[in-house]
Amino acid sequence: MIDPDALRSANAWPFEEARKLVARLERTGKKEVVFETGYGPSGLPHIGTFGEVARTTMVRNAFRALTNDAIPTRLVAFSDDMDGLRKVPDNLPNPELLRGALGLPLTKVPDPFGTHESFGHHNNARLRAFLDAFGFDYTFLSSTECYRSGRFDDTLRLVLERYEAVLAIMLPTLGEERRATYSPFLPIHPKTGVVMQVPTQERDLAAGTIVWSDPDTGERFETPVTGGHAKLQWKPDWAMRWVALGVDYEMAGKDLIDSVKVSGAIARALGADPPEGFNYELFLDQNGQKISKSKGNGLTIDEWLTYGTPESLSLYMYNRPREAKRLFFDVIPKHVDEYLGFLERYQRQDDKNRLGNPVWHIHGGAPPEPETVQSEGGNAAAAQITFGMLLNLVAVANAEEPGLLWAFIRRYAPTASPRTHPRLDALVGLAVRYYRDFVRPAKTYRAPTPEERAALEDLDRALAPMAGSTDAAALQDVVYEVGRTHFPDTSGKSKSPDGRPGVSQTWFATLYQVLLGEERGPRFGSFVALYGVAETRALIEKALSGALEREHAAFLDGRRG
Repeated sequence: MIDPDALRSANAWPFEEARKLVARLERTGKKEVVFETGYGPSGLPHIGTFGEVARTTMVRNAFRALTNDAIPTRLVAFSDDMDGLRKVPDNLPNPELLRGALGLPLTKVPDPFGTHESFGHHNNARLRAFLDAFGFDYTFLSSTECYRSGRFDDTLRLVLERYEAVLAIMLPTLGEERRATYSPFLPIHPKTGVVMQVPTQERDLAAGTIVWSDPDTGERFETPVTGGHAKLQWKPDWAMRWVALGVDYEMAGKDLIDSVKVSGAIARALGADPPEGFNYELFLDQNGQKISKSKGNGLTIDEWLTYGTPESLSLYMYNRPREAKRLFFDVIPKHVDEYLGFLERYQRQDDKNRLGNPVWHIHGGAPPEPETVQSEGGNAAAAQITFGMLLNLVAVANAEEPGLLWAFIRRYAPTASPRTHPRLDALVGLAVRYYRDFVRPAKTYRAPTPEERAALEDLDRALAPMAGSTDAAALQDVVYEVGRTHFPDTSGKSKSPDGRPGVSQTWFATLYQVLLGEERGPRFGSFVALYGVAETRALIEKALSGALEREHAAFLDGRRG
């Protein structure tokens, strides 16, 4: 049971958002809260799509905690799959299928993958499969089904009734040319099936119809605004959906701030309060450009999960949602290990700090216990093996198969196995793939300076009596002692407990750059404990002989060839 005082003072951003909903219920008297996330299936689902659902779920969980789960909540994942296909995304197979379907609702566009009845159905299935894999609690709604089933009919008639009020809100936001022909309703052509952008010439409130003309043939049509025979332009559509579904909370990207305001004004014109929510910043690709599902210039959901854990992706979404962040492969390892760190700290925290820990929000208030390993001698505290440690172990052991990596882990912790540590086993597989595709090609080994060579030779000699040891602390002491001799910290800022000088960062940079080909690395004593003393001494010998540099140069030449 969470301390009520801790809940009242919790200042993590999901709690700040949840308090807006508590105030909304006090104002409206509603007995249920409806959360919504929107998805435009004109391109393949990407991480931004997942981010909306993950973040909204975090707010939902915070609201449930604040209200002791006494208020029913629902999360609607809504797909705008009745939109007309405006252009062919450039990252899809069989683009010729799509070129002939421009203007058709996405649920009438052929599936270029050949697996579903339409492009919209294909992308909806991809979205649902991913959300299901994460265990999200949601209700999926299709725009096509909502329009055709009559679910939106009452609100669509209301839009027709208040047509002039909607126009008064929309027209000032449009350019002069578009203002002359704008209509909030988009009729579906009864002959071609295309979503038409045409002026409304007449309205019949009693019949619930609009009259319009085909611009190519001049033929006039009278179309019901109900039953899926027409849809709304997207800003009026957004507002209509909020009203029809009773939405209380929806997030949106920073680029939609003006659209949120316009749709909110339309919702009020329809007699309803727009939902609560906040605007998150956009994701950027490796070049600092906004990611786009049509361009495919960001990470896909599958790409992140090829190299990182689901929890690391959730952490990425939790962190600083109001700041623009790069979304590319190089952010994955950092978030994998940050998640492990937050999970370890959670076990020691009080309720107040737990509510501010990202893992509380990632796991809906019930984070799992960390998976730790214990060295054979039991003389070191059980600890998690980090992603960074695994990447370095793969690198120096040339263990590009998970089984080889597990052989090192079991030597350090004989009771650990893929069966007893399934999350670690998954991390091993991810580390192997990430190392092969990203780390190894980017490594840069260098030869040691004469001073560094002397220090590494001393480290080799100092490790010799420690053969077979898995005591990470004792091995770290050896590393420190050699570093203190050759690279003392003369600034006076770093001292050991006995008052002797500390160790300059130059020493650790030497270890990482010369032995691992990296600018940074793990706590070296822990690395030696896992990799092995004998193996570390052999690694030092290869570095001093130049073999590490030669092997890596040959690898790079092979890639270029």
